[in-house]
Amino acid sequence: MKKLLSLSLLFFGVFVFAQNSTSNYVADNYTKKEVHIKMRDGVELFSAIYSPKDVSKKYPIIMQRTPYNSGPYGEGRLKRGISPSETMMKEGYIVVYQDVRGRYMSDGLYDNMRGFIPSKKGKNEIDEASDTYDTIDWLVKNVANNNGNVGTWGISYPGFYATYSLLSNHPALKAVSPQASISDFFFDDFHHNGAYLLSYWKVTPLFGPQKTKRTTESWFKFPEIGTNDDYQFFLDAGPLSNLDKFYGKDNEFWQQLKDHSSYDDFWQKRGILQHLKNIKPAVMTVGGWFDAEDLYGPLNTYSTIEKTSKNYNTLVMGPWSHGDWARNSAKQVIGNINFGDSISNFYQKNIEANFFRHFLKNNGKGENKLPEAYVFDSGSKEWKTYDAWPPKNSVKQDFFLQENQLTTMAKRNISFEEFVSDPKKPVPYSEDIKQQGMTPRKYMTDDQRFAARRPDVIVFETDVLTDDTTLAGSILAKLQVSTTGTDADWIVKVIDVFPNDEPETKEVSPYLKMSNYHMMVRSEVMRGRFRNSFIKPEAFVPNEKTEVNVKLQDVFHTFKKGHKIQIQVQSTWFPLIDLNPQTFVENIFYAKPEDFKKQTHRIYNDSKIEFTVLK
Repeated sequence: MKKLLSLSLLFFGVFVFAQNSTSNYVADNYTKKEVHIKMRDGVELFSAIYSPKDVSKKYPIIMQRTPYNSGPYGEGRLKRGISPSETMMKEGYIVVYQDVRGRYMSDGLYDNMRGFIPSKKGKNEIDEASDTYDTIDWLVKNVANNNGNVGTWGISYPGFYATYSLLSNHPALKAVSPQASISDFFFDDFHHNGAYLLSYWKVTPLFGPQKTKRTTESWFKFPEIGTNDDYQFFLDAGPLSNLDKFYGKDNEFWQQLKDHSSYDDFWQKRGILQHLKNIKPAVMTVGGWFDAEDLYGPLNTYSTIEKTSKNYNTLVMGPWSHGDWARNSAKQVIGNINFGDSISNFYQKNIEANFFRHFLKNNGKGENKLPEAYVFDSGSKEWKTYDAWPPKNSVKQDFFLQENQLTTMAKRNISFEEFVSDPKKPVPYSEDIKQQGMTPRKYMTDDQRFAARRPDVIVFETDVLTDDTTLAGSILAKLQVSTTGTDADWIVKVIDVFPNDEPETKEVSPYLKMSNYHMMVRSEVMRGRFRNSFIKPEAFVPNEKTEVNVKLQDVFHTFKKGHKIQIQVQSTWFPLIDLNPQTFVENIFYAKPEDFKKQTHRIYNDSKIEFTVLK
C-alpha cells in the first residue's frame, strides 16, 4: 500500500523535480522555518517557509497550498527540490508550502473541495479564499526580505487551491498559475459527465476520514483487493454497493459519492468556475492534452476567466499527462508515443519562469514575451503560439457518422448501426492487465485496434487524407441513438489512424506495431440519463430515437496526409468508468444485480461530430 500511496500522491499533484544526488541545492542555499499561521477564526495552519540565504536583496513569495502534505516535517529536514522548477529555485524566491485546513499538521476540519462563500458574515465564515488571504497577509508582514509580491501555483488538487487564491482578493497576490487544476468534481477526476470513474475508487480514502490531531503520518488506509487484474476484480465485485465492505460509512467521501449521484447542491457549491469573475492577478493556466485526470479544469478555468475578466490571462497546453511538465524527462513519452525531447525543460525555462519573473520580480513592467496561447500540436509535434484559443482562424465543421464512414456529406435516407452492449462483457479501456494505483495514463494515447475489432464498438472512418487536417478546439458529438433499455452510457473516441508504412519506434510495446496504429487523441463519456440535465436524470423510452450530445475536451492535433480520422462509439469502458445497468434506477450506486441487463443500442446516420478545424 505504500506504493499505492506514493503513486496516488504523484498523480494528485505532489511533484518534486529531480536534483543531483551529489549535492543538495536547497540545503546549501535556503533556510527553512516552520510556523503555524493563525486564521481569522483562530485555526492555525502549518506552513513551511524556505528563504534564500542571500539576504542582500528582496525576493517575491511563491506559495503552494496542498491537502497532501508539506513535508518533510522538522526544522532540520528540507525538500530536495522547491518551487515550481529548478530554474525558479535557482533564480531565488521565498517558497512557502502550506497544509490546508484539516490536513496533516494544520488544525481544523477538512472539507473536500470546500465551497466558496462570496459574502462572508463574521470571522467564523471561512473558506479557502479567506485562509489564503490571511496566509498572504501574515507572510508579507512577517517574512524578512520579501518584496511584497506573492504568487501561487499548484498541480492537480493544489492547482484547485491556486485557482481559489484568485478569490482571496489580496492586493499582494500578483501572479497565479493553476496547473492541471480541479474545477468541479462532477466533471473532473471522480466524474465525467455524470459517469463515476471507477479507476478512482481505490484512492477514495485520501479524501474520506477526518484526522483527529496534528500528524506527519497518513491516517487513512487503502484497500487490499488481492489481485493485479483490475478488470476482473471489478467485474467480480458486481454492483457498486458491493464495494461498501472496503469502506462502509466510516469513509465520509465514499458515502458522499454514493448519496450525491447527480449534480445536486452538494456538488454545485463545490464548483469554482462560477465564482471566477473580475479577476485581477495575472493568470497562467497550464494543462496536458493527455491528462486523464484534469483536462476539463484547465481548459474551463482559462475560458471562464477570458470571458469574465480583463486581467492578463494565458493558456499553456503541452503533450503531457498529469503533471509531466514539472518533471525533467529527457523524452516526453506517453504510452507508445514519443512527442519529442526536453519539452518539459523548455516549458520550465521559457514559459513558466518567464511568467513568474515578469509579474513577481519585474512588477509586470517591460516586455512580456508570452503569447495568449502557447499550445503543442500533438500530431505535428511542435509548439505553436496564438493570440486567442481556440485560434481565430478556426471554424466549426460537421462530419457525419454513416455506414461506418466519417464523411462531410450527409445522406437523406435514415439508416443505423446497432450493437449489443452486455454488462457482463464490458469493453476494456485498455489491453493491459494490471492493477492501477490511480487513474491510468497510458490509455490516453493507446492503440485502439483491440476495441475496433469488437462487435460492441462501432467504427466510423474517413478515407485516407489527401491533405493535413488540424483540429484546434472543442469537439461535440451530436448523436442520434436509441436503446432497448431505459439507460445507457455513450463513449466517443477520436482516433488518428496511422498509415501502413508508419516507421517503427523503440517506444512501442513489444506486442504492437506502429503500422496502422490507432492512436487515441481524445475520448469522453456521457451518462445518458443526464443528456438533458445533470441535475434531473431521466430514463430513455425504449426504442425511441433520442438526441445525446457528448462534449469532448479541446484538442490540438494535426492528422497528417496519408492518415485517417476515426470515430469509435461504444457503451462500456471498463473499469475506467463504472457499469451502467442499462435499466434506469434512481441511483446507480445502489443498483441491484438484477438491474444490469444486456441491451441493443442503435446509432443513426444523422449523427454527426462537430470538429473545430484550423483553416
